[in-house]
Amino acid sequence: MIPMAFSAEVTEAMKNGTPLVALESTIITHGMPYPQNVETARLVEAAVRENGAVPATIAIIKGTLHVGLDSDQLDDLGQAKDVKKLSRADIAACLATGGTGATTVAATMICTEAAGIDVFATGGIGGVHRGAETTFDISADLQELAQTAVTVVAAGAKAILDLPKTFEVLETLGVPVIGLGQDELPAFWSRTSGIPTPIRLDTADEIANAHQMRGLLGLPGGQLVCNPIPEDAEITAEEILPHIEAALADADAQGIKAKEVTPFLLQRMYEITEGRSLTANIALVLNNARLAAKIAVALDKLSRKSE
Repeated sequence: MIPMAFSAEVTEAMKNGTPLVALESTIITHGMPYPQNVETARLVEAAVRENGAVPATIAIIKGTLHVGLDSDQLDDLGQAKDVKKLSRADIAACLATGGTGATTVAATMICTEAAGIDVFATGGIGGVHRGAETTFDISADLQELAQTAVTVVAAGAKAILDLPKTFEVLETLGVPVIGLGQDELPAFWSRTSGIPTPIRLDTADEIANAHQMRGLLGLPGGQLVCNPIPEDAEITAEEILPHIEAALADADAQGIKAKEVTPFLLQRMYEITEGRSLTANIALVLNNARLAAKIAVALDKLSRKSE
């Protein structure tokens, strides 16, 4: 059996049939400094609760898969050093050796499905890195979306990536890419990307219906819901693109590669934008948590109807 522990809040939610929303933990360990990381995590959890669901932050702690973290665990994780950044390739080894690690989108999806949760909120997914035609640097998140039956709510893919190639790969893999309420996909910090929305849905109820229908059809994999950042927090594409190019040049000059690329670029963007990128990041994660909770509630209603 998978060594798995549920927080008291998640256990109570499961007992009462309250909808759950999974949350990743790399944003805590690799996305922000302490104490802002823990403060943000608590705000995201609160946003889930305020919209009718219960948050389940996912992390591996001393060889146990934790589904939901209590306040002390969250604080400890936020201050921990040398926490592994786990994806599909290394999550099993971390559990088997009693390690501690934070889960990326791919690893969180695996744990979310294992825990029986349907909806997961994050900031932005990983994807095809720029220059991937020579480096082959492509996130495991894309393959995970094609095989793990979880609805993932994000503000699109991270804007530091090659967005056209990322969405082309998702199309090839048969992953439904849903744009919420607009005909152009968002680009993380920006509401628009110039890429047409493959599937437009306008409500949480419609997204929940699509999730349920995929299950009835026996289709493998999940669906990606691209939720645009709130207008008042947006950094437009025209403004952010030169900053992204500068951060990418810095990463290349310093030889940053593999799993270290994304944390490095996000930190450089924070420095270059004088903190605006982080403010926007927090706003979009909160926005995604609210939508994910509404989808989870809608799915719960569908489930009750079919009983």
